[in-house]
Order: sequence, then structure tokens, then C-alpha cells
Amino acid sequence: MESSPCAICHGDMRRTRSSGGCSGQDVFTAECSHQFHSRCVSGSGRVARGRFVCPLCIARWRELPSLRSTKPSPRPPPPSPALAAPTQPFFRPMEPRVFDDDDPVDRTPRLYGDQRLSASAEASNGGAVTLTTHCEYPALARDASADDFVVLVHARAPGAGAGGAAAPRAPLDLVTVLDVSGSMVGTKLALLKQAMVFVIDNLGPRDRLCVVSFSSGASRLMRLACMSDAGKALARRAVESLTAGGGTNIGEALRKAAKVLDERMHRNSVASVVLLSDGQDTYTVARRYGRNANYDALVPPSFAYTGAGSRSAPVHTFGFGTDHDAAAMHTIAEATGGTFSFIEDEAAIQDAFAQCIGGLLSVALQELRVDVTCVHQGVRVGAVKSGRFESHIDADGRAASVDVGELYADEERRFLVLVHVPRARATEDATHLIEVSCAYRDTATGRAKNVGGEDAVVLRPARAATAERSMEVERERVRVEAMEGIAAARAAAERGAHAEAAEILRSRHRSVARSAAARAGDSMCAALSRELQEMRARVSDSRRYELSGRAYVLSGLSSHAQQRATSRQMMSGEATRGAESAGDVSVAMATAGGTTSYMTPAMLDMLDRSRRSRELLQQRQHQTRDRRRTF
Repeated sequence: MESSPCAICHGDMRRTRSSGGCSGQDVFTAECSHQFHSRCVSGSGRVARGRFVCPLCIARWRELPSLRSTKPSPRPPPPSPALAAPTQPFFRPMEPRVFDDDDPVDRTPRLYGDQRLSASAEASNGGAVTLTTHCEYPALARDASADDFVVLVHARAPGAGAGGAAAPRAPLDLVTVLDVSGSMVGTKLALLKQAMVFVIDNLGPRDRLCVVSFSSGASRLMRLACMSDAGKALARRAVESLTAGGGTNIGEALRKAAKVLDERMHRNSVASVVLLSDGQDTYTVARRYGRNANYDALVPPSFAYTGAGSRSAPVHTFGFGTDHDAAAMHTIAEATGGTFSFIEDEAAIQDAFAQCIGGLLSVALQELRVDVTCVHQGVRVGAVKSGRFESHIDADGRAASVDVGELYADEERRFLVLVHVPRARATEDATHLIEVSCAYRDTATGRAKNVGGEDAVVLRPARAATAERSMEVERERVRVEAMEGIAAARAAAERGAHAEAAEILRSRHRSVARSAAARAGDSMCAALSRELQEMRARVSDSRRYELSGRAYVLSGLSSHAQQRATSRQMMSGEATRGAESAGDVSVAMATAGGTTSYMTPAMLDMLDRSRRSRELLQQRQHQTRDRRRTF
């Protein structure tokens, strides 16, 4: 494999030249990944004048080559495969006026593992959404009425395959929008490249990827290409070509991503955008964290989320480090139906991407709408607690619906429906409150489905009897009230009332701990309790809130409002290494302070792949260091 020549003398980096250039010299690899002869860097005048910048990409260097010895250094060991130099240089042609050069999609139904989906396999995989209901109490006396009787509606997506059987999945159109501003130079950029290589390696041949980079402007580095062997090679070269420098123009970057998806000639059934940034937009939004900051201006019109049936693609945002604009990233995610993740530990970026990709590669259904219809003539729907999901109640209160959108395989959604229950007749032994059903589109087959669920029925005994509240209802009530408390604490912290914010979270934490679900040892309540404690510490003073509290709270709100896992305080160091070595990613996540309640098996599986790939990379790095010590 030929190496790139020294960009200063144009001499070969591995063998001496007979004339011209430099011979037998140390090789200096800069933080931006470009390589030079050490003496060329010194002789260029950039070191002498104190500029310390790369002659190719103008990235600022913090480490300089050592010139203490002119003795030729031994040939360095090859880099790890994840960050190896490409076998051929990356060539990016001028962007076309219209982004209609995307690869054609393969519409042949296939299983995981690229096996053809037979008719019998498709029939056996006819898993559907399951709908169940739970009444607040199993019985209500005949002569009693209730204005806010709670019914829990629970929807669960079919799994990715029972007993290890292959299951069909929808191919993905993914646009990654990557911040390469000046603050990403060095370790951050190297970690981003490593995470992107992991993403590329785990996409299938029917998935398509486009890479957009941005700093002061935005560039489409590659077309929306199928991740065949050739497509993956192109994507790796595009990622390896990333260099850091310039400002942060998130608005232009999202407009470029929208152009990619809006103008594509072919479309996979699942599309998504992943946006990562470590800074604040200084082009579209003038004021940082200001009350008048118009973060909605960052969202292109075609990305605006207006319900389950009218969306372009969710934008899943990742705030990298402690200097990003969490309010902007959260607004973008909310406006598009995506999630906002906070990557506090920069070394955990690959795990954060893995968790997100694990979900995107397992989208089971889209355009899900859950319908509620009152059965008994006197029953009326008063309210629906649905978080960020849009709900609608008919004027007469006889029906309601919730637009859910897409669900990953095995993903769940829970909603609290508050109904008025009238007094029962003397001969009435039970009251049929509501019936539930849903409609959606199966992403693997493209077919529309309608599924019915079980009715919610409450017994009507002649006399009132002592009954315990449903643990399922109690669990969801605790979660909803905690989410409302988090929102209230955030509002208090934003106006500078940090003591009030901490007190709100302390009160919610106490309520969770005293709940029947927590006393019964419910794991969700235990994780929620830890999360509320962590939030309380981070909002207690203005300095910590600005540093990490805002991002941590907003990421939590994003997760609970959509009942979907996000990365909060995901760590890669000693705090989780013990649990990871035991092969239990969920335990490792809990150890790090994250809430695993919304994690799906596909997300956990991808996290485990990420863990194993990082371990392999660390082993190779140790071997490289050991080989260097032998010289």
C-alpha cells in the first residue's frame, strides 16, 4: 500500500529519495491525521513562527514533532483497521445542483442476513402490535361515579425475531451531519471518525448513507450510497478525509441534509438524520441561550414534524462535550420527532451512536395511530397523558386518538387515559369503559395493518371493596409525574431559580421513592430515582447548570416525553468497565447513571457490538505500544 507523500517536500514517507525531498527522517503524524517529515515541519517556518498549524488543513496543533535526534526511526506498525489510511485517496467532485444522484434502492424483501423472504417466512412473521389496557382499580361500587378514572393503554411493537429466527427489516436512508469546526480538532475528531467507521461497518448492503460535514459552511462529502463493499469503502474514505477548522453553521448543515433527502430519486421506507455538534451555531441563531433565540430557524421546513402521517425524517441530535448549545439541539430534535442525547464523556461517542443506530436499524412500523372509543353510553374521555405525542379528543368525549409515529422492534408506548365513569344500574355487574385499536404501516412489507386490543372493563359490585391500585397504572403515573417535575425544574432553572429547581426535583424524588411501585422493587422507579438525584445536583447552582445541567435535563426530557432511550451520562471509563467485562451492557448503563427503561434488545445488541469493537481496538493499541517499546 502506497502512502501519501509529505505535503511540504513531496518526498515519500517510507523510502528515501535519490534526489530532492528528505531522506531517512522521522515521520510526524499530526492531530488532524496528516503526515509529514518532522524536519520539513520545522523547516517550514510554521513551528519557528509559533503558528503550529497544519499546512494542509490549517488545523491548530497542540503537539509538535521532536527533533532531538536525526536518526531514522523504525518503520511504524500499521494503524488499527478502524482508523487505517484509505487504500486510495478520497476524491469529492463538485456538488451537483440537484442531489438526484443517489444509488437505486433494492426493493426485494429480505431477512436479516440478506436471505430472501419467502411467502411462508413472511406469513410466519406476521407479528402485530399488541394492545392491552389496565384499569386503575379492578372494581368501582355501583352507586359511585368517578371523574378521572385512569385507564392505561399499552402498545408494544412486534419483536425482531423469536428464538433467534431471522426477521425482515426495512432498509435505512441515513444522513450523518458532522461538526468539523475548529473545536473538534485532535482527539474529538479522531473519536468521531472511529464512531463513524463503526456505524459504516454495521450498515447492511441495502442501507444507504450520506455524509455531510459542516463548519463555517456545509459540504456533502458523498452521495446517498448503498453500503455494499464499494459503498462502505467510499464512506470510510469520506470519513477519513474529515479535517477540523472554522466556525459552526448548524442551520446550513441541516439545510444540506434536507436537500439530500428531499431531492433523492429513490427512497427507502425508513429515513433519519444524525446530527452531532460540540458548539453553538453562530450564523443562524445570534444569541446563545437567550430567551429571544429563534432555534426553530435552524429546522428546514421539510423536517418539521406535524404528526404521525406527515414527517420527512427525524433528526436525532447529539450534544458532544460541555460546550454545545443544548437548547438548540433539543429544539431541533423536538421539532422533527427525533431525540436529543448528551455525550458528556467524549470517549463514549461510539456507544451513543451505536444505541441510536440499533434502533434505526430495527424500525418495525410507522404511522402508528392508537384509537380509543368509549363503549358505555355514560363514559367520556376527559384527558390523555401522552407526552410529546399529539393526542386528540372528540368534542363529545366519546373517542380519542394518539399519533405515535414509528416504533422500533420490541419498543413500547404507554398512555394514561382519564375517563368519566357514571353510576351503574342495579343489575350492572361490569362497565365496559373503552375499546382500543390501532392502525399503522408495517415497514418490512409496506402493508397497512389494523389491530384491535382488549377492552377496559371495571367490575361494579353492590358495595365498595378495598382494592389495590394497578401496579402498571401506578408505575406509569409515577413516571408521568416525574416528567412533569423535570419540566418544571427546568423552567425554574432557566429563570435563575436554582434553589427552587432543586427543591422540585427533591420533592419528585421523594414521591418516587414512596410510591407503591418503588416499594415493590420496580427497576424503572429505581433508575428514575437515580436520575432525579443526578438532575438535582446539576441544577442546584448556575455554574453547573450551564456546564452540564441544562444538557442532562433536556436529554432526560427528550427521553421521557418520547419513551425512547437517549444517551445521558453514558461513560466509557472505569465506572462501567466492570459491568462491561461481565457482558452486561444494561448494568453498565445503569452504573453510569443512565436510564435503561426504554432500551430495546436491538439497542442493547448494538451497544454490545460497540463494546466488543472498542475492546478489540484497545487490544491492538496496546500491542502497537508494546511493539514500539521493543525498538
